[in-house]
Amino acid sequence: MARGRLRIYLGAAPGVGKTYAMLAEAHRRLARGTDVAVGFVETHGRPNTAELLHGLEAVPRRVLEHRGAEFTELDLDALLARRPQVALVDELAHTNVPGSRHAKRWQDVEELLAAGVDVISTVNIQHLESLGDVVEGITGVRQRETVPDEVVRRADQIELVDMSPQALRRRLAHGNVYAPEKIDAALSNYFRPGNLTALRELALLWTADRVDEYLQRYRAEQGIDSTWQARERIVVGLTGGPEGATLIRRAARIAAKGSGSELLAVHISRSDGLAAGSGSPQALIEQHALVESLGGTFHTVLGDDPAPALLDFARGVNATQIVLGSSRRKPWQYVYGPGVGSTVARDSGDIDVHIVTHEHVAHGRGRIPIRKVTDLGRPRAVAGWLIGVGGPPLLALLLNQLSRTALPTDMLLFFSVTVCAALVGGLFPAIASAIVGSTALNYWFTPPVHRLTISDPQNILAVAIFTVVGIAVATVVDVAARRTHEASRSQAEAQTLSTLVGTVLRGGWPTGDGMLKALLDQVRETFQVDSVALLERRHEFDPWHAIADSGPNPPEHPEDGQVDVPAGKTLALVLRGRVLPASDRRLLGAFAAQAAVLAEREQLVKEAAAARRQAEGNRIRTALLAAVSHDLRTPLAGIKAAVSSLRAEDVQWSPADEAELLAGIEAGADRLDHLINNLLDMSRLQTGTVTPLIQEVDLDEVVPFALGGVPLESVRLEVPESLPMVSADAGLLERALANLIENAVKYSPPGQRVLVRADALDASPAGERVELRVVDRGPGVPEEAKEKIFAPFQRYGDAPRGAGVGLGLAVARGFVESMGGSITAEDTPGGGLTMVVSLPAVARAPDPPADAPALTSLNLRKTEHA
Repeated sequence: MARGRLRIYLGAAPGVGKTYAMLAEAHRRLARGTDVAVGFVETHGRPNTAELLHGLEAVPRRVLEHRGAEFTELDLDALLARRPQVALVDELAHTNVPGSRHAKRWQDVEELLAAGVDVISTVNIQHLESLGDVVEGITGVRQRETVPDEVVRRADQIELVDMSPQALRRRLAHGNVYAPEKIDAALSNYFRPGNLTALRELALLWTADRVDEYLQRYRAEQGIDSTWQARERIVVGLTGGPEGATLIRRAARIAAKGSGSELLAVHISRSDGLAAGSGSPQALIEQHALVESLGGTFHTVLGDDPAPALLDFARGVNATQIVLGSSRRKPWQYVYGPGVGSTVARDSGDIDVHIVTHEHVAHGRGRIPIRKVTDLGRPRAVAGWLIGVGGPPLLALLLNQLSRTALPTDMLLFFSVTVCAALVGGLFPAIASAIVGSTALNYWFTPPVHRLTISDPQNILAVAIFTVVGIAVATVVDVAARRTHEASRSQAEAQTLSTLVGTVLRGGWPTGDGMLKALLDQVRETFQVDSVALLERRHEFDPWHAIADSGPNPPEHPEDGQVDVPAGKTLALVLRGRVLPASDRRLLGAFAAQAAVLAEREQLVKEAAAARRQAEGNRIRTALLAAVSHDLRTPLAGIKAAVSSLRAEDVQWSPADEAELLAGIEAGADRLDHLINNLLDMSRLQTGTVTPLIQEVDLDEVVPFALGGVPLESVRLEVPESLPMVSADAGLLERALANLIENAVKYSPPGQRVLVRADALDASPAGERVELRVVDRGPGVPEEAKEKIFAPFQRYGDAPRGAGVGLGLAVARGFVESMGGSITAEDTPGGGLTMVVSLPAVARAPDPPADAPALTSLNLRKTEHA
């Protein structure tokens, strides 16, 4: 089934006539015999718009109830069953009433289009999702109903419904937009002339961009390379030289003369990573920021020849003008070629070229890039020069001492010295050897000897050939050495990249915050720099801050390092210690990309952790509702029944009955108080608002207070007064122990007392600690469930409703751990469960000397509790 076509009427503000234009189009199509049906049209009480609904078939709307009120929505099923050729669906960004199939009306439209139904709809520019912040900044009103830009961009036809601000305000004042009681407020707020002008400009520019996208797609499909000057696009070529800022500002002034003009800055970079000019990377970074501050875009393209690369880029973006700076080369440097500006101007065709003068004209571009001779190392260079310069004279002296040989033999011997110099020292020692050797041949072995003249023309040719071949051989040897050097470097680079990629694929980086640190450590090791930092800046004017760093004194700003490369839109990888050659920047770019991935990964991990906490909070809230609906209802029902019985006038209760009912009310209230306290405690633990007040606490003072909720005869205490004090919050510790003891009493068999015993552990690995054990003789807990019982809302086994909401142990563990202690569950020998509370002990003070004055009993006396 063919997909339906979408036509959208786009307006800058309410009241410009979008719905009116949609209905007029529907009448035109109906007159041509097209099957048209109205799915949903909102007239807003405007009579002119309502009149256009006459004569159009309307599919009945669906009635939905929400919060006690009735609303009407698009009946998608009815419209799909009716299946017209064209459906009218107003207000594309509308949010549907809860209970509808889709949350947004544009999703209803997508289903209609998928079913092959053509749709005509409307939307205002302020409802586009990408413009929400812009519209809020203009009008002060945040649009809550939005539609994704891509939905509107995919429309087969977009028609702009335009109206001047003055005409729209007149229409509003005449009552054609809002009801009379809303006119004054609308005119003085949203419909101010400035607001309407800005919204109108947004609508016009957004539509122009959409038209431009269509034009670019059409040109690409038709293979059109010539420039169509539908919109001014100014391309400024940058080399990274000091004239860059002047060129950018000049190009920005040219762009400002035409409405809707675009500014594009481009830097041509060689495919081997070397800059095409002699520009400064730092200058390029500054020029990049300047271009973006002026509303332009910065682009870097690869090209071994700057002029053709620049023209290809300009034609690719349909540029109308190119701005270049006058050459900085000195007059004698034009022997290397006509220059980029002259070549671009000659080959630009229908693109205008502006050559802008500046203060650096003809001041020189620095050295003309010359191929660097391979560095073979200092020892080989010295040996090569010794062979190249000293070898030919020594050979000449040796041959003079021997019997005379033929000139060809002498030339071969001198040629072998040149080859040796080339093999050992490279190009320049070999050239020197060829020159010195040819001079020695001429002076000692070419008639007339001992003179720098040659009488035989053949000898002249032989010496010339010797010199040329010697230089050629030296060049070949140097090229081979350079290729070997490049191959070794490429191999090292490939190994580094292979290690990096392998680490990524295997997930070999440490988990947590150590991922970026490990990567930056590898960057330091690979590039041999002092320190590395990954900096982030969310917005252009925000300060930089370090996400991760490695090494001493890491850079805090891109300008603090010798090398910085972008790692995404908001990140920069900065190295301090030495300047890297251009050939290393490609490899550094790979590390920067990986750093951006790891930074994003860490952010996702944090978001996932936040999502897990939120999910846990939702689970807690769900369980809390379940607890409120079940466990809290039982004591409330008991209290209600007892109170109703006591208030009954037709029943005479005996004193014993009244006492029993009142005891039931008190027990139910105590139970409610206990449950609510546990719920509040769990809420505090979940939100992280528990802040213990750590003090020196005596267990023999705290434990008795924890027995208030259980019968005293059900518990046996063994807490000696000689125990050291513990570091704890007395209140939190009391609450935790109360929960543990009540839980133990609850599950202990009748007649079996719960033992609460405390002991000091001097040999604990964590230092001196005090362990308090709550021992019961109940059914016990299997090993695999010992940790589960500490989770919130967990009740082990077949505990009945009303036995608690399962928070006591969770609250107890949370309180104890917040004080630096721990709670574990162990099996009681002979059956049952033992809860072990471990708390840090306070170091004992040294014993006083024998002759120290005695303290009064009041200072040493401990308060005893029954």
